[in-house]
Amino acid sequence: MSQYTIALFVGSFRKESWNKKLALALTRLAPEDFAFDPVCVDDLPLYNQDDDDNQAPPVKRIKDQIRAADGLLFVTPEYNRSVPGVLKNAIDHASRPYGQSAFTGKPAGVIGASIGAIGTAMAQQHLRNILAYLDVPTLGQPEAFIHATDALFDEDGGIGPNSRQFLQDWMDAFADWVRDHAGKQDGTD
Repeated sequence: MSQYTIALFVGSFRKESWNKKLALALTRLAPEDFAFDPVCVDDLPLYNQDDDDNQAPPVKRIKDQIRAADGLLFVTPEYNRSVPGVLKNAIDHASRPYGQSAFTGKPAGVIGASIGAIGTAMAQQHLRNILAYLDVPTLGQPEAFIHATDALFDEDGGIGPNSRQFLQDWMDAFADWVRDHAGKQDGTD
């Protein structure tokens, strides 16, 4: 059985972040052959194109994590109807300098939770646009715009019973997406 490593991006580093909780709970729904490598984005400097020829050690670290991964999982909140700045900053760093993106061809999933009724629909759409430009094949269906409530999680931090099957189906589709694309990348089908 192949092992798939997934670079896990969380678009918030707030201590009680719904999306951090969602990311951890989703990893519990993943198949046994999936391992998640959390990408730390809170120590990155602000992106500045002048630094492209001499990238900081944290930038090199995340680029190495992405390159070593078989897939990417983005779990993001929505700030002002878009992607949080910390996530966009990480993407800008890892995709630069031009022509040296660590993201190219990596299959991805995008999901997020918000207390708002539309979940993270706008942030996910903006993120999908960014990933399309970076040549990142992104799972299109099922979409998952999670309305965060106390019932979203159970007492142990897993997904609560009302959302468990929906999110299990989402994770299964994501796993199939990664397997299909990882097979295409290494020449197997």
